[in-house]
Amino acid sequence: MINTYKIAPAMTYEVFETKEAAAKKLAAEVAELIRSRAAEGKGVVLGLATGATPLPFYAELIRLHKEEGLSFKNVTTFNLDEYTGLPHDHVESYWYFMHTNLFNHIDIPAENINLPCGTLAPEEIPAHCAAYEQKIKDCGGLDLQILGIGRTGHIGFNEPGSDDTTITRQVHLDDLTKTDAAPAFGGFENVPSTAITMGVATIMGAKKVRLMAWGEKKASIVNKAINGPVTIDVAASYLQNHADAKYFLDTPAAAEL
Repeated sequence: MINTYKIAPAMTYEVFETKEAAAKKLAAEVAELIRSRAAEGKGVVLGLATGATPLPFYAELIRLHKEEGLSFKNVTTFNLDEYTGLPHDHVESYWYFMHTNLFNHIDIPAENINLPCGTLAPEEIPAHCAAYEQKIKDCGGLDLQILGIGRTGHIGFNEPGSDDTTITRQVHLDDLTKTDAAPAFGGFENVPSTAITMGVATIMGAKKVRLMAWGEKKASIVNKAINGPVTIDVAASYLQNHADAKYFLDTPAAAEL
């Protein structure tokens, strides 16, 4: 770790030499939360993210489970988002991603796993989104939300134009987001145009928020999110107003701070 910096009223960021070191530190924080709640006979509600960014974090959680006995039996999870139109067995669906990279390797009960559904009829989506919001509330809210950040500044799929009143809903994906996803889908034209995502207000409702960013391609947007104005054009900038938000960055991602 290089240093810890305090910014905004309660937001901080830490810079690490490698993404693996950052992921290990964050996983240790999550493990401590899970274990302390379990000791009190209580559960933990985690908000989870997908994409390349959280992979070292999930790998460390799996290691903690297999090598150090970290149990996820008291954990309930809610994923941020899901592409519309992709069934569970599609290799680019977030359902497939989460089970392949985390859930299949830990002892979380299947009934504690929650992801938006990408295969609903259009007329079913609003009710599904409302039910997703309600289930988060019924579980007591998110104790800790894990985030990545897109090059548009999106958290979840809250693209430019998403303000801090937005909740779980269907959204259209920005062309830059689709461009970044295109290699995985075998071309821009194959990337879904819409997704279901938690809103900015949903994310801001979490008691703690932890955002990871790696690599020089994220440096510009990380700087805008941290040091720029709070703006509808960069959804992550709203985290400046959160009571307990922290960025975990590797050195290249922090290059413009």
